[in-house]
Amino acid sequence: MLHPYSTIERIETLNEYMREALDLARGAMGQTSPNPSVGCVIVRDGAVVGRGAHRYALKDHAETVALREAGALAQGADAYVTLEPCSHHGRTGPCADALIAAGVARVFVAMQDPNPMVSGSGLHKLREAGIRVEMDHDANVEAARINEPFAHFMRTGRPLVTLKSAVTLDGKIAAPEDNEGWITSELARRHVQSLRHWSDVMITGIGTVLADDCQLTDRTGVERSRPLLRVVLDSQLRLPVTSRMVVEGNQDVLVATTTAGSAERRQALEAKGVEVLVLDSASGRVSLELLVQELGRRHYLSAMIEAGSKVNGGALDSEIVDKVFFYYAPKILGGMQSLPVAGGIGRKRRADAIQLREVRLHPVAPEEFAVEGWVEK
Repeated sequence: MLHPYSTIERIETLNEYMREALDLARGAMGQTSPNPSVGCVIVRDGAVVGRGAHRYALKDHAETVALREAGALAQGADAYVTLEPCSHHGRTGPCADALIAAGVARVFVAMQDPNPMVSGSGLHKLREAGIRVEMDHDANVEAARINEPFAHFMRTGRPLVTLKSAVTLDGKIAAPEDNEGWITSELARRHVQSLRHWSDVMITGIGTVLADDCQLTDRTGVERSRPLLRVVLDSQLRLPVTSRMVVEGNQDVLVATTTAGSAERRQALEAKGVEVLVLDSASGRVSLELLVQELGRRHYLSAMIEAGSKVNGGALDSEIVDKVFFYYAPKILGGMQSLPVAGGIGRKRRADAIQLREVRLHPVAPEEFAVEGWVEK
């Protein structure tokens, strides 16, 4: 299955036990925020004696879960961990201390923790206790991919913002008249649900809500560590209290508006359990920069934009977008009236085009593919 947080090529030199630890970490995605996703495998005499992955709701970190399963067999064993064992007290005790107390002989680590409270101190504590520590450089890229949102948040204090869209080969997202049906296949749309599951926040515009009466929910059926927050950009507070997002919401809908929104409509939405946040900008529209800052203040690690041409263009222009994930269908709409993926004035010169780096192509379904890339700021 397509997975945007895993490498395209299989690394043949990757240790089999570290590969299993990475699989455990990947399988826990969506269930660990605001913590990172971590997997751990304990090996003794060539046999796996303990496995663990962190689940935020269960508190225990991956190392603790794996050590509990290994029991006395952890003595003299090897531990394969996808992220540096923590060295500080949080909701649980330090994982480095747990590994030391269990008497493991060696610890193989795929990635140093980007959290400045840890970053290297866990490795140092293990070495000081006489445990041999080795960085698994073959696994580093994969481990970093799994925890891209966490690492980005630790660097910037802001969520990793991904702009997702389904587009035709000529870059269109909507026809000028009848827009019944879908641009991409059912398989691609199913994968979008996985992207939502791995996101903390969904962002859309009021135009999309009014046109589609969408919900933007996580329909994977997989447990989450926190409710998926749905954010509607609505400068004039036009969101109907009868919309499905409002009626079926459960304290998980936020409307970002401006002082142009009426106090009466605000009260009506708040009475339905919708949070209304005033974020004015000089343009008279919602300040996307202030929105992202606020999401960071609330420790949301990742946000995905699923919106129309106007919001997409505004998000790119405001430079809040960190990554794009575009699903391409083998279709062409053509014409000057079909909406492009990003509206607005756009770039007037080719030299000013928004550049992408670390671009990846993902096969999705027969004759469909996705493009993933980081936006060069």
